[in-house]
Amino acid sequence: MKVQKGLQYTNDHEWVKVEGDVAVIGVADYAQHHLGDIVYVELPEIDDEIEREEAFSAVESVKAAADIYMPVSGKVVAINEELIDDPALLNSDPYENWMIKVEMTNKAELDELMTSEDYEKFLAEEE
Repeated sequence: MKVQKGLQYTNDHEWVKVEGDVAVIGVADYAQHHLGDIVYVELPEIDDEIEREEAFSAVESVKAAADIYMPVSGKVVAINEELIDDPALLNSDPYENWMIKVEMTNKAELDELMTSEDYEKFLAEEE
């Protein structure tokens, strides 16, 4: 499984890229591989305020449906509309194809996330 350096990760296999006060959020390669080919993506509305660990998205694949959880609390400032039209973009590159951008309301929550090195160790223990 591919783990992109410089990102932060959750136990639920979401990734976060911090750009100032904004968190760019997506689903990790590990989750995409375990779900199989993703065929549907549901995203929140812009201006939705979502708390950490709440589901913000649902994805459906040929194998299963799964909720995607917020790694940090915040207000949705952008959604990747390309995913709604073409959910398969997540299959080709889950790191290039972010899901939402969130203006964080509590940056201290970033401390709860794993570094890419910690996430690699976490995945090794999960296997």
